[in-house]
Amino acid sequence: MLRADRNRPEGVMELNENADLDTSQVEDMRGSRGGAGGGGGFGLPIPGLGGGKGGIGLVLIAVLCLVGFLCVGRGSLGSLGGLGGLTDTTTGNNAGQQADTDLNQTCAASNPNRFNDPACRNLLYINSIQNYWQTGLPQNFSRPYEPATTRYFSGSVNTGCGTADSGVGPFYCPADNHVYIDLAFYDELANRFGARGAFAQPYVLAHEYGHHVQALLGTETAMRRAQQRDPRNANAYSVMLELQADCYAGVWAKAATQTTSATGQPLFASLTMQDIQEALQAAAAVGDDTIQKRSTGRVNESAFTHGSAELRQQWFNQGFTTGDPRQCNTFGNALG
Repeated sequence: MLRADRNRPEGVMELNENADLDTSQVEDMRGSRGGAGGGGGFGLPIPGLGGGKGGIGLVLIAVLCLVGFLCVGRGSLGSLGGLGGLTDTTTGNNAGQQADTDLNQTCAASNPNRFNDPACRNLLYINSIQNYWQTGLPQNFSRPYEPATTRYFSGSVNTGCGTADSGVGPFYCPADNHVYIDLAFYDELANRFGARGAFAQPYVLAHEYGHHVQALLGTETAMRRAQQRDPRNANAYSVMLELQADCYAGVWAKAATQTTSATGQPLFASLTMQDIQEALQAAAAVGDDTIQKRSTGRVNESAFTHGSAELRQQWFNQGFTTGDPRQCNTFGNALG
């Protein structure tokens, strides 16, 4: 019998406390100042707010990959938007500061408090998302799924897409096929942007892995070629890419309670419509119009790179309602 996650309020998702987690899907680089070589990619930066120390250049390159930035060159970051102002987790007191954590020990099923740790909760989400795509990609697109490692970092990190800091938010780098996240981002998302629900976290990760799926399918490459052919509409192509990643996140959410560990154990004990509402709230919180209003008080649709709050919610809901990634064609015939 599944033991529910005792740390979750009644009516929201419950994690299987007995589930064995695959820690090989995460590299914990917290405490390694600057991280390791390689990295970069798509992510969830929040546009229009700037980046952290020196991170904005990478965000701008990656924007059209995940949340609306223009992807240029070998690999670029996509993200929820340019957050800016995240605490440097090498010195700050926040969720990302657990440097040199042994995830094998901390996230073991024998630790009754493991899901108090955001590193372990996010590990479970990552296992679930990749478990879905392991079968979902070949079933729907006749393509094999290739796992991607998530790298936890604090402060800054070197990636295949360039050097990034916490200010860029979570992102996926197609150049090295890694997802990158400073776990302190969730505090920023909750406190600064009002997306406080627990399910906002797996939404963020599922969006990033949606970019990985796009890289595997060649969608990201085709989108960048379209941008090069038609630079006047580069932002519009970026929005299409980001909205598709949101739709893919919804598809995973539909299947989340059916996902299992490598040994066949369910990863979620339950998921409710309240959780889905929390994902929709998070999608709206990182909409271009929401961020522009917050930062400038005005909305400039021509500068959108990730999509409006309404469209981000619409496409997440499209994926969740249909449960079919083939129904996530945000491009129409735009890519030829």
